[in-house]
Amino acid sequence: MTARTPAYFSDLEACVDALLAKVGKKVVIAGGFGRPIHIFNELYRRAVADPDIHLTIITGVSFSRPRGSSELEKRFMEPFVERVFGNLPELEYVGPYQKGRLPDNVEIVEVFLQAGTYLGNKHAQQNFVYSNFTHWLRDMIEQGCNVFSQMIAKREIDGELAYSMSHDAYALDILPRLKALREEGKQVAVIGQVNDELPFMYNDAIVPVETYDIILDAPQYNHTLLGPPSPSVDTADYMIGLNASALLRDGGTLQVGIGALGDAITYGCILRHERNRQYQEVLAELGITKHFAGIVEQIGGTEPFEKGLYGSTEMFADGFRHLYNHGILRRAVYDDVGLQRLVNAGRIGPAITSQSLAVLLDEGLVSARLSSADLDFLQKYGFIHDSVVLRDGLLRCTDGTEIEANFEDANVLEQISRHCMGEELRGGIVLHAGFFLGPQAMYQQLRSMPEVDAKKICMTDIAFVNQLYGCEEIARLQRQQARFMNTTIMITLLGEACSDGLEDGRKISGVGGQYNFVAMAHALEDARSVLMCRSTRTKGDQVSSNIVWSYGHTTIPAHLRDIVITEYGIAMLRGQREKDVIARMLNIADSRFQPQLLAQAKSASKIPDDYEIPQQFRNNFPEKLERVACRLRPEGLFPAYPFGSDFSAEELVLADVLQNLKKNMASRRTLFKTLAGAVGASGSTPEAAKPYLARMGLENPQDIKATAFQKLIVAELKDLGYV
Repeated sequence: MTARTPAYFSDLEACVDALLAKVGKKVVIAGGFGRPIHIFNELYRRAVADPDIHLTIITGVSFSRPRGSSELEKRFMEPFVERVFGNLPELEYVGPYQKGRLPDNVEIVEVFLQAGTYLGNKHAQQNFVYSNFTHWLRDMIEQGCNVFSQMIAKREIDGELAYSMSHDAYALDILPRLKALREEGKQVAVIGQVNDELPFMYNDAIVPVETYDIILDAPQYNHTLLGPPSPSVDTADYMIGLNASALLRDGGTLQVGIGALGDAITYGCILRHERNRQYQEVLAELGITKHFAGIVEQIGGTEPFEKGLYGSTEMFADGFRHLYNHGILRRAVYDDVGLQRLVNAGRIGPAITSQSLAVLLDEGLVSARLSSADLDFLQKYGFIHDSVVLRDGLLRCTDGTEIEANFEDANVLEQISRHCMGEELRGGIVLHAGFFLGPQAMYQQLRSMPEVDAKKICMTDIAFVNQLYGCEEIARLQRQQARFMNTTIMITLLGEACSDGLEDGRKISGVGGQYNFVAMAHALEDARSVLMCRSTRTKGDQVSSNIVWSYGHTTIPAHLRDIVITEYGIAMLRGQREKDVIARMLNIADSRFQPQLLAQAKSASKIPDDYEIPQQFRNNFPEKLERVACRLRPEGLFPAYPFGSDFSAEELVLADVLQNLKKNMASRRTLFKTLAGAVGASGSTPEAAKPYLARMGLENPQDIKATAFQKLIVAELKDLGYV
């Protein structure tokens, strides 16, 4: 952006007054997960009060606080939400948006919907922009964006106040687009709201202060960050995670997202790295090393991570934090093509020696007679101490030694080694990501992380992490042996994936970066795309297969098929014949649905009429997996929350109780049994049940409804063995 001084405000209303004065009453404001909620809310209130203001909000995932759909769920959720979400403000437009009651002068445009929330919402479905996340910033401009907004972090560095885009660094790509509009004479604004709760991220996330036209900065606008609690991980998730962890090549690259499957992959990696004997035994017991040994050997591995992994991902999910803490996320990459090439070849290692300097000279990365630019390079990456200065052709060290800056002289290299050489490469990045989202514990660690560790994480432009265009040479060198792991809802026997919508056109969520990563896996020579899919889904008593013959909406087309994982195994599809693709998909389908799926394939003449599914794949039942998990849980494996939980001990039990109660009440087969068990309960309340009832506010019920709730809770606690 052109150099200018931002206008600073400590008052929200004055800040929004200035914004409207700058861009007028037609406001098209864009923001991502890090949107400045106070500014959004004030603009919404202005638009409600003034019909002449036309407000368009371009965003993704308009989160609202979880509330629960029943009175029992509300009793459970409200204290938890107050504790975990703290003073995170609500987006005031979300309530009217969800109810279809937005004013005529307010529009919400989203590229990613809160999963399943807006299927019946006409405004959301009609104003949805179906766009790859990589192109979202471009499409914001297409939608007429004249205000880009974000939360920002601030910190004093070397006596100067610095601003970081932090978890909104993905949006760096919009800045030159807004600059171009400004040069065309358009009235546009970039606005930042300082939030001291936001971790200060270094590297690309730090931007010049003149990036912003307006900055809102006052303590009353600090607030808790949006932090979805870590989900529980069930047996099917764990099995998918184990399969995925065996496809990672030591020294490779990982992309993975948020949620239970991301946590399951992380858990599988840690088990592989730290408890390798158990890991190998589990893989053997599940049949992974027997039935899929060729795939694992060709694509991944099962040994501990000696070299470690590098992360290149759209979302910095909490799993990457745990991989870093456990010493797995440690393969560093560098932003210089020549240096990265030498690191890949093993000619430059983490440890710096005089031979390292000779290699740099041989490869032309520095000149024989060192220039100031050469010294800058050597100091940036730790080859020579920062205190060394170059003056009059001499390297002057802090101990008073003066060394001729001539690398062709062997004595010079020896003197540098003794007086001013660094010990290890520095400036390496172990994780590139566009934005982060995770539980509060993740944000706390990022806030308190030592600077040397924080600088190993580079929050950066989404155009860099999600594609190769514009950065292909360095990206190819960094993203060695990449495994791009993505979740899908359904997948066909021919390898088409449905991840974000229904066949009638309604969108469930959004494509995000999934297509980009799948396409990139095909563009990178040694990369693979891995789509993870639970084999079935359950609604009430009805179990359905997520592996289907065909479906009317496609996120990933069949010609980009590669590797598919379910809880039952791994299917390699890339470059395979149609009949072999179908056969391999059948091998990882739930056996309750295999006969029907095979019959459909035969009916379409896509597999030989006499084909039969091999016997070893006809026992794909959840009970088989559950038996393995149940046997291993006493050994400490497969906990419900592998990385801890925001729930208290009582809340974890109550969550299980309420989930089981909801399941039973939704099923006609178990409804009357559940009610009868609760009504038939008599006598005094068990002492062990009282902490759970107190947490639900049911220790002393005051009416018939509360008494009924109390009896239901006690009956479920007894049924599940908690009391």
